[in-house]
Parts: sequence; structure tokens; C-alpha cells
Amino acid sequence: MSQIKIIIPILIGALIYLLPSPMGLDLKGWHMFAIFLATIIGIILKSMPMGAVALFGMLAACLTGILDINKEAITAFGSNTIWLVVLVFFIARGFIKTNLASRIAYQFVSLLGKRSLGLGYGIILSELLMAPFIPSNTARAGGVIFPITKSISEALGSSPAAGTERDLGSYLIQVAYHGNLITSAMFLTAMAANPMAQAFAAKLGVQISWIEWARAALMPGLASIVIVPFLLYVVYPPKIKELPEAKIWANKKLLDLGSMSSKEWIMTMTFAVMIIFWAIGDRFGIAPSLVALFGLCTLLFFDILTMEDILKETESWHTLLWLSILVMMAGCLDKFGFITWFSSQITYSIAGLSWPVALLTLVLVYFYSHYFFAGNAAHVGAMYTAFLSVAISIGSPPLMSALILGFFSSLFSSMTHYATAPASVLFGSGYVPIGEWWFYGLIVGTANVIVWLFIGAIWWKILGLW
Repeated sequence: MSQIKIIIPILIGALIYLLPSPMGLDLKGWHMFAIFLATIIGIILKSMPMGAVALFGMLAACLTGILDINKEAITAFGSNTIWLVVLVFFIARGFIKTNLASRIAYQFVSLLGKRSLGLGYGIILSELLMAPFIPSNTARAGGVIFPITKSISEALGSSPAAGTERDLGSYLIQVAYHGNLITSAMFLTAMAANPMAQAFAAKLGVQISWIEWARAALMPGLASIVIVPFLLYVVYPPKIKELPEAKIWANKKLLDLGSMSSKEWIMTMTFAVMIIFWAIGDRFGIAPSLVALFGLCTLLFFDILTMEDILKETESWHTLLWLSILVMMAGCLDKFGFITWFSSQITYSIAGLSWPVALLTLVLVYFYSHYFFAGNAAHVGAMYTAFLSVAISIGSPPLMSALILGFFSSLFSSMTHYATAPASVLFGSGYVPIGEWWFYGLIVGTANVIVWLFIGAIWWKILGLW
């Protein structure tokens, strides 16, 4: 089966490569598309680890003469935006290593865990606090939130093994997952594909700062945080409503942790300084990546992190590899004229529509097409630039269009159990059957579309984005 998964993208890419270039598109742009598409299909099929697939795609582009190894390929690894992601990945290790992330989660459970609904809000608020600092939605969901959610459920007698998953655990798993997606959409540094979208937007002349992203996502994001746990409580209710034991459990965990250590205080102050300079750094010419580098060096200086910790952070290095290559390849699609050609085709198909209707059409197609993707990065790499280019060409406000597509690059993962890595982690727990995952995922996903487009539109009007 693994060999077939490797052969399929190669055959598709080769077939497209050998076909004549469509009218109006340069042959080099068509060949770049063939290799890029084969790379994306390889990532979707998970024929190999994502970084390996990306490396093979880069090799194919260089061997066919589409890319120059020195001018385009190797220089891809010098992106300021991508290094921001990698640096914050390293810092996230200190956030988890000091137990500060767990302490925050336990505190919310202690404060809000008397009822299952309150516990759901405690989980999603824990996600909200960690999202700006941990750029891996998988790290937050799989490394912090899932173990706590599973422990809470089992401690209160809800587990698939006992056939009691619907008592509490199924509801909490769903809240944890959808909360992860909402908070991933709210901050530029909350998910690796967000800076990827930022980099693609910059290639089209649309600059998005950390604070602009967070400010635009604030109201629709908070609205989703309020609505989604309650919506799930109504359509997918836990059997147990009152949870007096949860507060006792969380307090015991907090007691085990003891008072905040000096390293936790240093971690807290370091993040506070980083947030401040991410918010005001643009005014003083301080790059976000420089702020992240300062944070990392601070943690190294105080021995909160070691070089061994950084070298062992394999997900960070893997992200540097595949993210750099995908951003570079997508940029070359634009450089060689494919994006311009593709955008003109879509523009022609929606000609005559007003920009709000046309933008809504693009956004809905972008969102629901995620059924065909097994990861955020693959979807963003394949469609973000083209759809943003079309949105700009039909007269949509560039910054608002870039942000909407960026927000939906997280939210569109709500619908399937393979949509993104956290889905695999949480679905694999066995608390939610596949049919229920898809059904309620569609409900929550559609609710998020309505919330973000309706409340978001009002908020973005107040901010002057349109």
C-alpha cells in the first residue's frame, strides 16, 4: 500500500507534466504546477513524512530545470516568517517543560469544572491562553489538552473501554478539538500554516502583522468560543451534567504541582514581554522573529531550555523543512505565471457578481473543499494564493480577504477525522465514532462559518477593513 501511495502522485505529476500547457500559460508555469500538485497529493496520501515528500518535490523541480538549486531552492530556508514559527516552537518546549501549560489548564478546571458545560469552557479557555505561545496545534491538543481531557474523563468514570464515553468524555473531546481550531485561527503564531498564509499574502503585496491578525480575529473568535461549547452541549450533550469531583481532581493536581517555581515565573514574564513587543514592535522596526529569538535566548540563559531540548524538538526542524519548501514552490507558481493564469480562469467564472457575493463564494468553496485534504498546510499551499489573488482581482478589500482566508485555514478542519493532526490524536482516543465526528463536525464547522462571516463582517467594518 505504501508503494502505491508513492507511485500515485508521481504518475499524476508526470501525466500533467507531459500534457501541453493550457492557452495563456507559460510551459514553465505548467511544469511547476505539475510538480507542486504531485507534492501536495503525496502529502495528502501520506505516502511519506511531509518533509520527505517536500524534498522529493524540490528535487524534481531542480532536476527538470524548473528551479535553480542556488537561486530558488536553497534560499527558501532563509524566510524570516518561517524562522519565526521555528523559534516559537522551541519556546513552546519551555512552556510545557516548566508545567506552566498544565498549571493553566488545571486552574481553569478548578474554577469552571463544577458542571460539564463549565468544564468545556475551561478546556477551551486553556486553549485560548496557550494558543499565542504554542504555534503547533498538535502540541497544544496532543501534548497538553488531550492528556488532561482524557484524565478528567477517566477520573470521572467516562471511557470507551467501559462503554461510558458519552457520559462526559465524548463531549469534552469534541470541545477540545473545535476549541483547538478556533484558537488556531485567532493568532498568527497559533498554527504553523498561519505564517504560511501570511507569507503567501505578502507575495501578493498584502502585509499582515501579528497584531492585525489578532485584532481582526478577536470578536468572531470570542463569539465562537462562547457559542461552540454550548452548541455541542445542546446537539451532543454529555449524560453527566453535574461534576462535583472535577474541582477536587483539579485542585489535587494543582496541589501536586505546588507553588509556581522560579522557572515558571521567568517563563511567564518572558512570554509577557514577547506579547508586548509582538504588539508594538512594528512601530519601532522590531521584527517578530527578533522578538522570538530574544525569548529563546532568555530561556537558554536561565537554563529553562538547553541545546539538547532544541535539538530534540524534531517537529520544529521538520516544520522548517516542509514549510520552507512549500512556501518556495507556491511562490514559484506565482513567479512563473500559474497563479495569474488560474486566477483569471476563476475570475471569468464569477464575472458579473458583486465583490461581496464573489468573495463569499470563494470563501465557501475554500472552506468545504477541505474534505479533500488531510492537513492544513497542504490545503493552504494548494489554494490560498490562488483564491486570494482572485479575491483581490474582483475588488475585495485585500487585507480583509487575506485575513478571512487565513482564519478559515484553521476553521475548515472541523469536519473530518483526518483534517489535521489534532483530529487524528483526539479521534484516536475512541470517544467519538467516525459518523458522529463527521456529522457534528459539519454542524460546528457551518456554525463557525456563520459566526465568523456575520459577526466578523460587523467587526471588520468597525476596524475599517472594508
